[in-house]
Amino acid sequence: MDWLNYHHLLYFWVVAREGSVTRASQQLHLSQPTLSAQIRALETALKVKLFARAGRNLVLTDAGRRVYRYADQIFPLGRELLESVHGSPAGRPVRLIVGITDVIPKMIAYELLKPALSQQGNVQIVCREDKPERLLADLSVHELDVVLTDAPVPPTVKVRAFNHLLGECGIVVFGERKLASRYRRGFPKSLNGAPLLIPGEGTSLRRSLEHWFAASEIKPRVLGEFDDTALMNAFGQAGVGLFVAPAVIQKQVCSQFGVKAVGAIDTIRERYYAVSIERKLTHPAVAAISDSARHTLFKT
Repeated sequence: MDWLNYHHLLYFWVVAREGSVTRASQQLHLSQPTLSAQIRALETALKVKLFARAGRNLVLTDAGRRVYRYADQIFPLGRELLESVHGSPAGRPVRLIVGITDVIPKMIAYELLKPALSQQGNVQIVCREDKPERLLADLSVHELDVVLTDAPVPPTVKVRAFNHLLGECGIVVFGERKLASRYRRGFPKSLNGAPLLIPGEGTSLRRSLEHWFAASEIKPRVLGEFDDTALMNAFGQAGVGLFVAPAVIQKQVCSQFGVKAVGAIDTIRERYYAVSIERKLTHPAVAAISDSARHTLFKT
């Protein structure tokens, strides 16, 4: 069995944190040659290069960043162990690092994550928003605990991950009060020629809307396309055009933006997933998110 030399890992961690062998050697009370030799020993044991030179500075390699993330959890946890044994309150929060695909509405993301904050004990949530492909890549190297997305992992993405369906709902068309009143009559045929704001290309909702309009023989007047749903909602609030949002947050959208519902399109289904590298969700905060989503948020 391979054993990790935690002294070597500690020296690496301090150097990475300080950004300099000189400063780390002063903190650890070791000579610079000794410290450099210990880090080389760790690189030999792990069979990876942890640092690279950028001029006169040391920078972490990809492998170095991954090792640093683990070390950044190991040594604070060791301090917590000592505090606990000696009767000092630890108070270390459970850390949840979540990747949120940029197409998920902020309100949905909040409603999904809210149960994690209700867990007993402190929970620290770190949210990272990006394109699905980048988030899944980070998930594959344990940079993230879970990814929240509106679509399962496509077969073209070579990442071993598991899709956990959190729930699904229809969508609702919203509009500024006068606009909503005008187009509510005769819905959904009233959408023919109506001013509309739609999500950007490449989103599942955009594709679903286009298919639904074609099947319903409805041609709205598209006034704007938005990658950012919050920006789309702001334009909708200003009365530029009608816009859509998931039915599960209908009350929140009406309250926050002062708009009214025009009508619901239940045949378009928005689905939300928690993607993990585990077949079974074991992180307590992620499990709480899944349970609440399935039994409360998306309960029909």
